[in-house]
This record gives sequence, C-alpha cells and structure tokens, in this order.
Amino acid sequence: MNMATNEESILLKDISEGVVTLTLNRPAKYNGLSEEMLDALQHELTRIAGDENVRCVVLAANGKAFCAGHDLKQMRANPEKAYYRKLFAQCGEMMQQVVSLPVPVIAKVQGIATAAGCQLVASCDMAVSVDSASFAVSGVNLGLFCSTPAVALSRNLSHKHAFEMLFTGKFIDSQTAVDWGLINRAVPTEELDAAVKELTDSICAKSRVPVQIGKTMFYEQLGMDLSDAYVFAGEKMACNMMSEDAVEGIDAFLERRKPTWKGC
Repeated sequence: MNMATNEESILLKDISEGVVTLTLNRPAKYNGLSEEMLDALQHELTRIAGDENVRCVVLAANGKAFCAGHDLKQMRANPEKAYYRKLFAQCGEMMQQVVSLPVPVIAKVQGIATAAGCQLVASCDMAVSVDSASFAVSGVNLGLFCSTPAVALSRNLSHKHAFEMLFTGKFIDSQTAVDWGLINRAVPTEELDAAVKELTDSICAKSRVPVQIGKTMFYEQLGMDLSDAYVFAGEKMACNMMSEDAVEGIDAFLERRKPTWKGC
C-alpha cells in the first residue's frame, strides 16, 4: 500500500507484511532534508510508533543519492539564527524518533550519504548499502562543522574514526563504512533488495515483545555505567521472562517445536 503514488510526493510509503518502507523522493535535489521532508518524516514516524502491526521500518531513497544532508539553498534563503536553531532542533528530533521507534529501522543506501544524510544512516539501527555507496560529513569543507551529525557518528564509530570523518570532510567508501561500523554490510546493487529483505524477514519472524523491549533497553543502557547497566538489564530480562511469548518460546525450544507467538 502506497502513501502516495504521484512522483511529486517527497516521501513515499509502502507497507508489506509488517515492513514499512519510507522512500525519500527528491531525487533532483539529492533527497535533501528540507523543512518539508523533515515534516513528512516526523509525521510518518509518529504514525508508525503507534501502529502495533509494524514490525520493521526501512528508510530508502530514489535517485543517485540516499541523502545529501540539509537543503542548503533553503537554509541560505533564511539567514536568521532563530531559523537555524529551529531547523536543527527539528532535525535532531526526527533523528531521535528513529532511535526511539519501538521497532528496528534499517537504512537502505543506494548512493552517497553526506552530512545530515550520513547522520540519518548512523541514527538507524542497521544499515545496508550498495558497494558503490560513499559516505561523508563534509560541512567542514564549507566552513560549517557538522556538529549535529557528530552526535550520531560519535555513538556509532570509534572516536578516532568519527573525528577523522568530521575534521577532514573526506568521503569513505562502503567497505570502509563497514569496517568502521557505520553500516552493517555492502553488497552489489542487484543484491541490495535481497540483503535488506533477509534482515526484515529475520526480524519479522521474531516475537514483537523482545524486539521492542530489546531496542529500548539497548539504547538506554549505553548511557549508564557498567553496574547500573547490569541492574537495568537484569530487571528488563526479569520482566521479559514474565511475558507469554518468553514462556512460549522457551517451552517450544525445550519441546523442539516452532513457537507460536502471541505478541506479534
């Protein structure tokens, strides 16, 4: 089911077997994150967060670029500090929506991902790209340090790798992005759909209960010290063990049968 079918829609939506695919659709503008694109993404992410039938989200894009970051022309047309504060706050809120969704989000990258576009990849829970894709946070080349992308990058890459990207502005290729932890894997173009589907199929085969608990727990414990993280994780596991699906899953394993999930 498509959210919109006309080519002028800046964000397309497709739903298939619990997987929602949101496709950035400003190919002529390299899928820049304009105010309108941010509005559209926030609207759809809010709807998805409240839909218990959704099991996984894929963020994709049309054209040669996955996303080239903010719409620089729109930004220069509004040379006011209050405007920039509002824009960057909205973008940060959208990135946090991706992280806080109760289901996994996978970036499906078919071209370049730069600046806030690279930030979007880093904000997703997983990412798969074509082997010809490349990534950069090149604001420093324009006299503008990519401060907001730095938040996502520094939480995905080692500090030295994130620092190198942020301070040189140079592109890295897909294999380097894999090695540095920005993306999960890079595949030939003709294998991209299958590689993403392999991940979504695996996620959708699981009970929604531990997936939702697990995503929340994963990000919350990152900000804790070790002892607090173990206390927090232990409580999460104890609560999870009381769920019907944990009982069913363990019984099915012990009885050597396929589980029947109730919380799907």
